[in-house]
Amino acid sequence: MNVLIVEDEELAVRKLQKLVAEVDNSLDVVGVTASIEDTVDWLESNRASNRPAPDLIFMDIELADGQSFEIFERTEVNSGVIFTTSYDEYALQAFKVNSIDYLLKPILKEDLQRSLKKFRDLRGTKPAGTTALPNLDKLLQELQRQQAPKDYRQRFLVRQGQRLLSVEVGEIAYFYTEDGFSFFKTWQNQKFLVDYTLDELADALNPTNFFRINRGLILTHRAVEQMQPYFGNRLSLTLKPVFDKEALVSREKVSDFKKWMGR
Repeated sequence: MNVLIVEDEELAVRKLQKLVAEVDNSLDVVGVTASIEDTVDWLESNRASNRPAPDLIFMDIELADGQSFEIFERTEVNSGVIFTTSYDEYALQAFKVNSIDYLLKPILKEDLQRSLKKFRDLRGTKPAGTTALPNLDKLLQELQRQQAPKDYRQRFLVRQGQRLLSVEVGEIAYFYTEDGFSFFKTWQNQKFLVDYTLDELADALNPTNFFRINRGLILTHRAVEQMQPYFGNRLSLTLKPVFDKEALVSREKVSDFKKWMGR
């Protein structure tokens, strides 16, 4: 299977080439381009020479001369595409919703294997020469919306007895639900009730600093004191301040959580 790599960082190209060779020796990297202009020229020159289009393109989203989506506006792409990206967890939801595959940098071996399997499964259901990019226009619109500056919460107004307090988000270790209500704990182990659901909080908090590990718990990096494997391919966390219930990372969130913890 022929592969084109579209990537403007030389080190990233070398790493991806090495990883591709380790994962599947049937993949043959037939070209590497570093910009929108180079990629358009490569694809058109390839077509003019009557050579078959590459089966698959690994395409970085952010290139030196703009976003790689412009390539699709300037030339015909008859290849499967797996995007590579450093976008944060929030922006990546656009890819998941639109059924377009991506690899989050730094690319892990198991993620590359998953994407290749998904690509092969998809290609098996498509006519030859059909691009594997459903809903591209919808994806672009969603990414543009998500990349617009967002006003994340900086503080919460809470009640302590008969008075109101303004608590900065930097003072908060984690948010959680209990008996149908939402609370947060500060680093001083103070507990406060907040008038928001966890869904609302997950949307209002900066995903660089907060991660929702399951339906009932959103936490910061610093709150994680220890991580251990747990039954069902989950993770069990020990938190600080002490959390008096189990803090389990849902199985479907484990991979993203590990990447978030490593940033």
